[in-house]
Amino acid sequence: MQQFGRQLGLVALGTALILLAPLLAMQFTDEVAWDGFDFAAAAVLLAGTGLVYLILARLFRTARSRLLLGMAMAAVLLLAWAELAVGVFGTPFAGS
Repeated sequence: MQQFGRQLGLVALGTALILLAPLLAMQFTDEVAWDGFDFAAAAVLLAGTGLVYLILARLFRTARSRLLLGMAMAAVLLLAWAELAVGVFGTPFAGS
């Protein structure tokens, strides 16, 4: 259980580091204009994906199956992010 807590901390740290990119970009350019909702949505997507991966990865024994799980989850994360950003599929929650 101690290892899971450490992994969860790494997910939180990774989420925070990724969210630093738009935060820093907003300081130097007007091209990035995120508000609190954008940061919250990104945090939920990133941390949620990381948490679900940690839970599901415990079900798989081999490194190959965990890698495939990670790749599939990364693809779903990127598709969801793109849909929220620009509306690739035209769903009701699509961006711009």
